Amino acid sequence: MEQFLLASGYQLGKTIGEGAYSKVKEAFSHKHQKKVAIKIIDKSASPEEFIQKFLPRELQIIERLDHKNIIHVYEVLESAEGKIYLVMELAEDGDIFDYVAHEGPLPEHRARAIFRQLVEAIQYCHSCGVAHRDLKCENALLQGQTVKLTDFSFAKQLPAGSRELSRTFCGSMAYAAPEVLQGVPHDSRKVDIWSLGVILYVLLCAHLPFDDTNIPQMLCQQQKGVSLPRHLGVSRSCQDLLKRLLEPDMVLRPSVERLSRHPWLARP
Repeated sequence: MEQFLLASGYQLGKTIGEGAYSKVKEAFSHKHQKKVAIKIIDKSASPEEFIQKFLPRELQIIERLDHKNIIHVYEVLESAEGKIYLVMELAEDGDIFDYVAHEGPLPEHRARAIFRQLVEAIQYCHSCGVAHRDLKCENALLQGQTVKLTDFSFAKQLPAGSRELSRTFCGSMAYAAPEVLQGVPHDSRKVDIWSLGVILYVLLCAHLPFDDTNIPQMLCQQQKGVSLPRHLGVSRSCQDLLKRLLEPDMVLRPSVERLSRHPWLARP
């Protein structure tokens, strides 16, 4: 592996992340003269469905996307041993889960600065006909003050105006919308909106809104809705936005276009 990457101009460094079927390592790129991140996928150690369905989708999607709030992929390499290497820009300041774990609940203006960038990234994805389907704090990286969305492993292409519904469970339980947990056909774009709501809650409260260790109980919590601790002093406008994002009825949940026009996001 190291020899193949060296020959391609990359000096491997430490492991900085691990997924179900991949790991991410830091590397130095002689071509770009800077540090990069390399996602390494071993096809021989991955399930057939992942290799045949999800991986080709991810590769197709990441080559199409180009946005300031999405991690840029420089190139994709494949070795004779069946390993795939995604060479990506490196966000050196960690993810927003670690950031909030360190900082605690964020004041609204800081939560908004982060959240607005995520909304812009998803607005761009949806306008390109792509649903992310695995939005979570760990997939939102920081590069200084800039948020970079990453990991399109479960992303799906949905042509503009498509009403296609998905039946696949993707992503992380804690960020999953009620319709996903119930296994009913759903619009993946509306699932992204729900996940954004969970992320906003975490930014404001520094913990997850729902207990994902008990799914029936979690579904009940989702139907009841969330309330923010009063001592945090969160504005009514922000509470209104959160309520709209975490709307249990996917039909009533706003599109990203409507979400982007919410008054709370327009504030400085």
